[in-house]
Amino acid sequence: MLRQTLQQKLLQKLSPQQIQFIKLLQVPTVSLDTRIKEELEENPALDDISLANMNEPAEEYPDKDPDEESFSEDSQSSDLDEFNVDDYLQADDVSDYAGNQSNGGDDEDDRKEIPIAVQNSFFENLQQQLDLLALSDKDFLVGQQIIGSLDDDGYLRRPISSLIDDLAFSQNVIAEEHEVEDLLKIIQEFDPPGIGARNLQECLLIQLRKKDQESPIIKKAMAVVENHLDEFTKKHYDKLERSLNINSSELKEIVNEILKLNPKPGDSGAVAGKQLHIIPDFHISNNDGVLHLTLNARNAPELRVSRSYQEMFDHYDKAAQKDKKMKEAVQFVKQKLDSAKWFIDAIKQRQQTLLKTMNAIMNYQYDYFLTADERKLRPMILKDIADRIDMDISTVSRVANSKYVQTEFGTFLLKSFFSEAIQTDSGEEVSNKEVKKILEECISSENKRKPLADEKLTEILKEKGYTIARRTVAKYREAMGIPVARLRKQL
Repeated sequence: MLRQTLQQKLLQKLSPQQIQFIKLLQVPTVSLDTRIKEELEENPALDDISLANMNEPAEEYPDKDPDEESFSEDSQSSDLDEFNVDDYLQADDVSDYAGNQSNGGDDEDDRKEIPIAVQNSFFENLQQQLDLLALSDKDFLVGQQIIGSLDDDGYLRRPISSLIDDLAFSQNVIAEEHEVEDLLKIIQEFDPPGIGARNLQECLLIQLRKKDQESPIIKKAMAVVENHLDEFTKKHYDKLERSLNINSSELKEIVNEILKLNPKPGDSGAVAGKQLHIIPDFHISNNDGVLHLTLNARNAPELRVSRSYQEMFDHYDKAAQKDKKMKEAVQFVKQKLDSAKWFIDAIKQRQQTLLKTMNAIMNYQYDYFLTADERKLRPMILKDIADRIDMDISTVSRVANSKYVQTEFGTFLLKSFFSEAIQTDSGEEVSNKEVKKILEECISSENKRKPLADEKLTEILKEKGYTIARRTVAKYREAMGIPVARLRKQL
């Protein structure tokens, strides 16, 4: 038997305005223009003042009589009477095809197309080289299957048996293992060198075989790759000298020759990916020792509520008789007006929050922004800034994770200014970025023949007053992308 119960709960829920503000706050400047354009397209009651001034037509009759003004008002009111919200909603559904078929459309000669740079992909280049070979239909299909099975690095990481199965099921081609091997050897002669290898060792050997085989350095380099690749990758140079019976100068030439090879030949022919274009959200300038913070002008668009829609709403609202269509029109216009006002308020609130947060960060790290010395960075966590601006930590996090500031010494992500505190022997708290800077300087100035181990780096930091465990030093070193001492060794 079902029982009905009545419960009373107190819940916190975000309003639509708050959700809109949160979404806008985490949008970086580079994406804000797109977000505003989307809102302008969706909401006709929202106007961009800058665009309106550009598109505003010149006044044909600047000198008008009062009678003419009243006439224009009457004509405007009659136009409002004729407005139908259904017509507006249906207008969006009209296809571009119908517009192009009208007599008022642009002529074919006047249409301009944007030129697009065309560049062959890595796989297309391989396919073109395969097309130039005199192969049978069967061998051509096998070659296509091999090229299609390569990964982005240019390696064939699938076993030959899998290729044979794919050819049988998808292409209805029965191929033997030696036939696929023969086609693979042909493809391995394609450009770029090293393509079609099944592992790193084979990739390097393919490239070395295309060099001068009479050179003694090339011969010894092939011997190193073929028989001592593990010692080479781990930089056990002493073992290599004993195994090959060579001195350090010869080994240095061999190592340099191997380092010239491309371990990922697929990257050399691939189209370069699009790089993210960073647009700073803030600018900090130094005026004789006084920092000045400004917000990127693109974060402050000139938006306003459409006057025509406001007048339209006032006209409908004051109408004496309201039928069903009139009520729908009033509701539609009011919804668009409210949405426009909310969006404008959210943009203004976003500007205020960005400036407030960045100003607190700048004042907290004032010495760093003056000198650009990372040792001047104070320990700072999200709570420190949240307490200063009296906002939630999540708000500061949304600002710090996606916003950039341009200074006189570079453009940085706000998140990079946050760091944990480390206590020195004197009891002073310093940023862990200061310790990382010291580690970087010690490693950059070390003897590359005898690089500093983590234990030695720990002792150096202890001498400078930073008592840190060796595992912490290793964590900082890995965070900076610096390998262990053995892998930093050079001849």
